[in-house]
Amino acid sequence: MSSCQMDLLKSFIGEHNRLMPICQLSCKALCHIAIGVARGLEYLHRGCTTRILHFDIKPHNILLDEDFHPKISDFGLSKICPGKESIISMLGARGTAGYIAPEVFSRNFGGVSYKSDVYSYGMVILEMVGGRKNIEVEANCTSEIYFPHWIYKRLELNEELAFRSIRNEGDKEMIRKMIIVGLWCIQTDPSNRPSMGRVVEMLEGSLESLQVPAETFLVFSSKITSPVIN
Repeated sequence: MSSCQMDLLKSFIGEHNRLMPICQLSCKALCHIAIGVARGLEYLHRGCTTRILHFDIKPHNILLDEDFHPKISDFGLSKICPGKESIISMLGARGTAGYIAPEVFSRNFGGVSYKSDVYSYGMVILEMVGGRKNIEVEANCTSEIYFPHWIYKRLELNEELAFRSIRNEGDKEMIRKMIIVGLWCIQTDPSNRPSMGRVVEMLEGSLESLQVPAETFLVFSSKITSPVIN
């Protein structure tokens, strides 16, 4: 199917309000898309003769066909590097705000590698789960501004995840699994993020085998402009 006949994943991430986000896709479809994108990135990172880093993974760049099979698009910011090199050199940051890994805009967070795509992927699947952007500037309090922080606290307190896409216990398990994987992917330290191959294993494996990571990812101040580390 040509790209003109495909929908952007972005078109399925809408907002109604911060407590009851709209999600037009079933939990099964969300998980199917998440695994498909993970497999695509794993191919770029390890399946090609030369490793390709995308550097702009976001909902706008994920196309869905009529069966919700995802296709990664827009390689305008991608970078090719020799397969044996894990860290690459870059002049300036590249990517889209809200999906850029910390080390891409500041080398103080570590070296730039394929793990930078892993971070962007984590931000995308958290948006898929929440059906909303990860930063909510109209939230009533600081802790609800940044969705990863908000959802992490719900997991920590073992609170109910009341998303409209959840219709049964199976859905609840899939959503919880995606959240945990997303939180692992957005760890501030690149070495703590899983490879995309490991992400596929986590999504296809049992929920019981997954542990919630420590909250070591960027959160935002009430003014949004100042990221800090928890």
